[in-house]
Amino acid sequence: MTQAYLQHITDTLAQIEADGMMKRERMITSPQGGQISVGPRDVINLCANNYLGLADHPELIAAAKEAMNPRGFGMASVRFICGTQDIHRELEQKLATFLDMDDSILFAACFDANGGLFEPLLGPEDAVVSDALNHASIIDGIRLCKAKRYRYANSDMTDLEGQLKLAREEGARFILVATDGVFSMDGYLAKLSDIKALAEKYGALVMVDDCHATGFMGPKGAGTPAHAGVDVDILTGTLGKALGGAIGGYIAGPQPVIDLLRQRARPYLFSNSLPPSIVAAGIKALELVEKGDDLRARLFENTAYWRAGLDKLGFDLLPGEHPIVPVMLGEAQLAQDMAAKLFEEGVFVSGFFFPVVPRGQARIRTQMNASLTRDELDKALGAFETAGRACGVIA
Repeated sequence: MTQAYLQHITDTLAQIEADGMMKRERMITSPQGGQISVGPRDVINLCANNYLGLADHPELIAAAKEAMNPRGFGMASVRFICGTQDIHRELEQKLATFLDMDDSILFAACFDANGGLFEPLLGPEDAVVSDALNHASIIDGIRLCKAKRYRYANSDMTDLEGQLKLAREEGARFILVATDGVFSMDGYLAKLSDIKALAEKYGALVMVDDCHATGFMGPKGAGTPAHAGVDVDILTGTLGKALGGAIGGYIAGPQPVIDLLRQRARPYLFSNSLPPSIVAAGIKALELVEKGDDLRARLFENTAYWRAGLDKLGFDLLPGEHPIVPVMLGEAQLAQDMAAKLFEEGVFVSGFFFPVVPRGQARIRTQMNASLTRDELDKALGAFETAGRACGVIA
């Protein structure tokens, strides 16, 4: 590698640092949970996607351990060669039943699921109409397919209708509307009832990425379509958030769609299968979620309490009902400084800034967890008050 190229990379990193946008990782020395250890310190964790608190649940840990002796450590291959076991199909079928779909297909992550979804299903005669704030994995997946691309402003139904109408006028054979169920930087829910109505009007299909909803939104945690009371055509999601917090993604939908994805979805065909321990824990996580009404109730009680406490202190919050509660700060350096001060006060959060969110919209994205106690939330609110005053965020 040439010195000139290394200097170019070094200069780029220096500019990221100068702009206050350098991302740094703190080393956690405990299981993921409402409280975690970072080196010698115990801190309250408000920035994990561990919505139901299952990441350190003893039944999931036991299920993962128990799977390894009879089934091994890893599959060492892709599914269609010699990389699948009966429990892989068991998990896929349980996911499909849970989500009220015909079938589902597992991937290493939902990023892979979204990356492999569009290209096998849509050709150059087709169209994808995508929300402007969709997750990067949806954007990348759409880029990999040959369908014509249309984009509508976030949750703007007038714009969506205009794009659907344009796609029809331009002769699209099939149209797929793609949206996050929950927009993860803001905690906003997609307007699925309106999206579904417009899709039916223009003969379009609807795909929803439900990573930040599966397990806790809607009846029995079946996600944003269940929450909105509508059916959608394709659902993607993850095992890496509310369903245990490990790794693994899926696509659920009609049987012919899943069958074709098994034949042609490249991340599925060319990536190792999920290890047996993760699959077994995923099955157990679904069991806990299906009977987890108490966890969901506690999660939303915590969310309401937390949002009310921050609002009373005078922080600028984005409105919403989701356990994602963003505290808006504006500039990247302020978000970094606020996160550092909160860590000093015993609260673990991360600043979010460009390119994760638009310039000028830096924030601290707090996330609620069913395992957090009222005492922990009160302590965290005290830390936010101290840090907010120290950083000049609140009076």
